[in-house]
Amino acid sequence: MHRTVKQYHPATIAAQASGHFDVDSSGVIPGIKLATTYLRGPDYALLSNDNSYGRDDNDTVRAAEETLRQLEEAEATLLFPSGMAAVASVFRAVPNGGRIVLQTGIYHGVTAFAESFCARRGIELERVDVSDADLLRAACEKPADIVWIEVPSNPWLKITDIAVASKLSREAGAFLVVDGTAATPIMTKALSLGADISMHSATKALNGHSDVMAGSLSCLNPESVIWQSIMRDRHDAGAIIGPFEAWLLLRGLRTLPLRVEKMSENALALARFLESRENVDEVWYPGLGSSPGHHIAKRQMRSGFGYLMSILIRGGSLEALGVAGRLELVRRATSLGGVETLVEHRATIEPQSGIPDNLLRLSIGIEHIHDLEMDLDRALKTKIF
Repeated sequence: MHRTVKQYHPATIAAQASGHFDVDSSGVIPGIKLATTYLRGPDYALLSNDNSYGRDDNDTVRAAEETLRQLEEAEATLLFPSGMAAVASVFRAVPNGGRIVLQTGIYHGVTAFAESFCARRGIELERVDVSDADLLRAACEKPADIVWIEVPSNPWLKITDIAVASKLSREAGAFLVVDGTAATPIMTKALSLGADISMHSATKALNGHSDVMAGSLSCLNPESVIWQSIMRDRHDAGAIIGPFEAWLLLRGLRTLPLRVEKMSENALALARFLESRENVDEVWYPGLGSSPGHHIAKRQMRSGFGYLMSILIRGGSLEALGVAGRLELVRRATSLGGVETLVEHRATIEPQSGIPDNLLRLSIGIEHIHDLEMDLDRALKTKIF
């Protein structure tokens, strides 16, 4: 059912938490509702028709879902306790013996789960570089249940044309699912570009403070077969986010537009800076004109090109680890999307995946750009023997 509500700008939706406040105290921010069950009257009717049991019913979770729903320009949004819980819920909607087309070179957790899950359930899994429209077209010549893409991809930073992927998915009878974790709905409106489901690891930029595990799914058609399956699966499997985590996520969402715009601004400046460094062989970032997907990114991304990039250090694993080890401001840690800049040697985290051993993935934060440039420049120039 179409919602007839005034559509404010994302910055307004985020800053005001889509209009939610603490009803009990009239506080300007929503409270944390911790109840797991709810009272009934003498006639055993619910005192609140919206709340029966905490697995599905929590006002704090609803406030976070509604804020994200509006940012996604979706008809429905569901939160999960992690990004992978959201991923698993989508995959469990595929019947035994079904078929999934999965993008290559994406977050390794999704790939590992997909391979194991599909093997157990007798589901055909075809892995394709979907950024090549011809390869995706060939994969979609056979019927499929799901086409799964990640835009931009992690850590290869490939850009897939979502509108083209949507058309080809429909021709295969498949639902298109877009993981937009590295873009956020501030930069890419996957649903408006043709995705059936928009997925995010909300642990990353949606929360933005490296202190919450969460995942989200959003759709334009809540009556679709896949969305109804996802709703049942979340309920039956108990894949729910806690109210405190939902409240922290809502707090993070309130600054999402400011954060990602600054992070993207820093990332573009840093990508251009690193392109000129002698010890950097390549910079993978969709905001650079040299990026193969730059023209697509310009068309389907707003407010910048994201906060994620990969750089290839001249040499091999030893040289790349040396650069990472000499960084003082940039922190060595596995994640992305936080306000702090992080570096990760992907080949250490994801061995035997084909990722170059001289690749460093950078998640750019909101620090002053000159401090980030100085730290990376020093680490690239200095050698400790």
